[in-house]
Amino acid sequence: MNRGRIVIILILIVLCLDQASKIYVKTHFRYNEEVLIAGLSWARLHFVENEGMAFGITFDWPYGKLLLSLFRILMVTGLGWYIYLLIKVDAPSGFIYSMCLITAGALGNILDSAFYGMIFTDSGIYHHEDVAQMVPFGTGYGKFLHGKVVDMFFFPIRWIDIPEWVPIAGGQQFLFFSPIFNVADAAISIGVFSILVSQRRFFREASESHKATPVEQVPEENTKETEEDSTVNEA
Repeated sequence: MNRGRIVIILILIVLCLDQASKIYVKTHFRYNEEVLIAGLSWARLHFVENEGMAFGITFDWPYGKLLLSLFRILMVTGLGWYIYLLIKVDAPSGFIYSMCLITAGALGNILDSAFYGMIFTDSGIYHHEDVAQMVPFGTGYGKFLHGKVVDMFFFPIRWIDIPEWVPIAGGQQFLFFSPIFNVADAAISIGVFSILVSQRRFFREASESHKATPVEQVPEENTKETEEDSTVNEA
């Protein structure tokens, strides 16, 4: 199987896992509802929605959400073109697949922003309202490119006490790991982490590949003819 097909399959797998988990949580959980994963207190499904950028950052400007969505679309388009060029120049497979994870993750969150506001009702608050429902296209809680990104994975592994002598944060507690994320976020993080950890190996493989490429040899007969012509010219 060529690498182009592997790239497409990898992106589709990430998108299917991401959207399946989001749709299930969106239609079965109320906002802030939480359940333990396999009975573990440090592994939970906790439904929240993100209206802006990473870490819950939002825009006060009315068109901020629209600009963010458009930027994401341009970014994914650029990443797709970059992956195509990497395949053309025979870049290391590990680097290509890492870029695929980043692209698939970004595309997964774009789908939320683009369509979820048009196909779902707003999510009810836990203990007070009902779960969201899937509705006919265009009759949901928002407009095109104004949907909310669904997050659900929460791993509050340990509270860490910060020593008193630490400036500013001394004496406080820090929760590891506090962000709530989704499959798309995980794919982006894995892709970036793989590139950071393995970049030397990726580029070493690329260098060795170019060195191993055989140099085009000039046929011996042509070489002899060139030498004879040179001798005649000198005479």
